[in-house]
Amino acid sequence: MEDDAPVIYGLEFQARALTAQTAETDAIRFLVGTQSLKFDNQIHIIDFDDENNIINKNVLLHQAGEIWHIGASPADKAVLTTCYNKTSDSRVVSCAAVWRMPCDWETGSNDSPDDSAHNPQTLELLCHLDDSPHGNAACVLWEPMGDGKRVISLADNHALLWDLHESSTQAKVSSTATLEGKGQLKFTSGKWSPHHNCSQLATANDTAIRGWDLRTMSQIYCIENAHGQLVRDLDFNPNRQYYLSSCGDDCKVKFWDVRNVQEPVKTLEEHSHWVWSVRYNHSHDQLVLTASSDSRLILSNMVSISSEPFGHLVDDEELSEGEDNHQEDKSKEPLKDSVVSTYEEHEDSVYAAEWSSADPWLFASLSYDGRLVINRVPRALKYRILL
Repeated sequence: MEDDAPVIYGLEFQARALTAQTAETDAIRFLVGTQSLKFDNQIHIIDFDDENNIINKNVLLHQAGEIWHIGASPADKAVLTTCYNKTSDSRVVSCAAVWRMPCDWETGSNDSPDDSAHNPQTLELLCHLDDSPHGNAACVLWEPMGDGKRVISLADNHALLWDLHESSTQAKVSSTATLEGKGQLKFTSGKWSPHHNCSQLATANDTAIRGWDLRTMSQIYCIENAHGQLVRDLDFNPNRQYYLSSCGDDCKVKFWDVRNVQEPVKTLEEHSHWVWSVRYNHSHDQLVLTASSDSRLILSNMVSISSEPFGHLVDDEELSEGEDNHQEDKSKEPLKDSVVSTYEEHEDSVYAAEWSSADPWLFASLSYDGRLVINRVPRALKYRILL
């Protein structure tokens, strides 16, 4: 089997929630949450054995309801959050909760995968992020690089900053921000910035993207019509503090410098249907993954707006100087942006894509039919970036 061949894992239920296990830096591990109306929902813990190119899975029961969003604690690999739907008084409500995996979830399951599927253990509920007064939970965001004590939940038109106490069994709202304006405004997604001491948040609602200062819970920028239709996802460049990517139902992926929100720095138009997910590589920010309802996953090499446009790390000052001198020094020309690969192993809408926390060259994608695909950055590109 060649090194770059994809590895495919099929869940028996539909699924749209995927996350890399961020606190686990040794094992290549992803968590998937299922969406079944008829059966108990599950969290699938997917371990990828890189040497043998095989997947080991463990299953935990999530009896609370169908999972729409999943997040992993950056500090404790046993802790995660889910946003899920449950039926209450014949109404569907979206809730959020913090869970712990049972301490012995790994025992014996790799030897006998069938047993774990038949007698799965149940997640332990640590606490509800009870935002029912604020509406339906859309997603929960962990503080990046945090100690696992702070999360933000987005519920309808409220952003709630929670402090988790007592080994996460209690959650207290420490501050809130409210989306104000005409009509029924609702957050669709958000991303906690890893920059500025984790004091900023970006949110999407309808076609707009907003930035918030978490110290004052006030809005600091707004990109009014960021996309022609609904904005689905956001991600911050991990190495350039003002750079943000977005994607949406206009089939576009856009890259922004939030200091100048009049127009995007760059726009990608490679997808032919809604784009659900955009993710920067954590180590090499020129690598960007996008997932779409066109059943495709696309890996792009956005070198010109990365922290390494000349093949090495540069700061903003050097960039502006480089622009002045570029007539004299042709060797410093930035590399060209390109689509590296289009992955077509999925047959259904690809709702999520995530980079591994343990291996920067490896990523997973999940389509609604429950197909999880693990792929690698093509070796030729990997060596070009490294060498």
